[in-house]
Amino acid sequence: MTRAHGLRQVWGRLHVTARDLPFAVLLFSLAFVPGLRGSGTDIGAVAERPYDALAAVAIGLQALSLTLRRQWPVVCLALVGAGFVLDQLHGYHTVAGSALPLALLSTGAHLERYRRTTVAMGSVAYVLFVAELVRRGTDEPAAEFVSFYVAMCLLWGGGAWLRSTRIAEAERRHQVAEQTRAAERARIARELHDVVTHHVTAMVVQAEAARYLTAAPERLDETLTAVTDTGRRAVADLRHLLDLLNPDHGEGSRTPPVGRLLTLVEQTRRAGQPVEFTEKGTPAASTGSADLVAYRVVQEALTNALKYAHGQATSVLVRHSERDITVEVGTDGPGKRPVTSPGGSGRGLAGLRERVDVLGGEFEAGPRSGGGFAVRARIPTGSRP
Repeated sequence: MTRAHGLRQVWGRLHVTARDLPFAVLLFSLAFVPGLRGSGTDIGAVAERPYDALAAVAIGLQALSLTLRRQWPVVCLALVGAGFVLDQLHGYHTVAGSALPLALLSTGAHLERYRRTTVAMGSVAYVLFVAELVRRGTDEPAAEFVSFYVAMCLLWGGGAWLRSTRIAEAERRHQVAEQTRAAERARIARELHDVVTHHVTAMVVQAEAARYLTAAPERLDETLTAVTDTGRRAVADLRHLLDLLNPDHGEGSRTPPVGRLLTLVEQTRRAGQPVEFTEKGTPAASTGSADLVAYRVVQEALTNALKYAHGQATSVLVRHSERDITVEVGTDGPGKRPVTSPGGSGRGLAGLRERVDVLGGEFEAGPRSGGGFAVRARIPTGSRP
């Protein structure tokens, strides 16, 4: 199987003329097989005659010109047409005449420019060919010439259909590639939003708190240390995100390392937000992207808590099961302020909803009945019990 695949790769790297050469040589050889002589196309009812040097020229023009059918389709059609005229006018009627339908089909499929001009010139050449047959006194009825011309037109139309299908497929692939790039840009934007917004918000809150701690040097030092640690984590997360843009970067590294949720909660606590963290259950053996999405849900919810309910008690509950990960983040308080700042991008919870929906999960966010705000998400892991 590997050897066959290797042969296909070598064949695919060959120039198109080299790939078309074997068939052209085969058709050229068949034309000289004694049992096949005189069994080719006969248009004009010209009396059959034995092969001579001119017959070899006619056969070569028709058969060997097929090597040019994809690279220079008009040249191929002209040479094959010239060979076909010699073949018919001199009564050789070789099987190499079957090259004409192939040349017409290939020209219709591969010719990019001057298509109408080619059709017009080909039609004129056919009329001149028929006129020469008539001058020589052919007994072929006019209907035969018309039906042959219609058949040639159908072959050209078949090639044109193949060309339009190929163009449509190329356009479809281009659109899919554009949509894929747009989706990837949106994903990167969401990642940047999650990383930058959370860490910068924590640093701003910590820096604001430091302004009121000048009378307590030991607490001021702790707060400034927390700001430094948050900045370092932000840089680490940004590096991790940039690594994802590297084509050689492994897919498995998209999931945050074990313990990052605890680090995230601790960072939020050091920013002055009381957070109660609970984690239940055993993570599934394979979670795919579910771990990363769960991490982002907690990160965004804690960022909003720092922004709009700073100092209010916040609870984080993460449940693991074989089928999904459930995340619940609740914050005490009025619960009537928006989850994104007025005039903001709106990427926060909207982006989380998109992430969860992509995995087939459920997401909801809104005020709690007793006051405050809650975010809940159920994220399927793709595992089966």
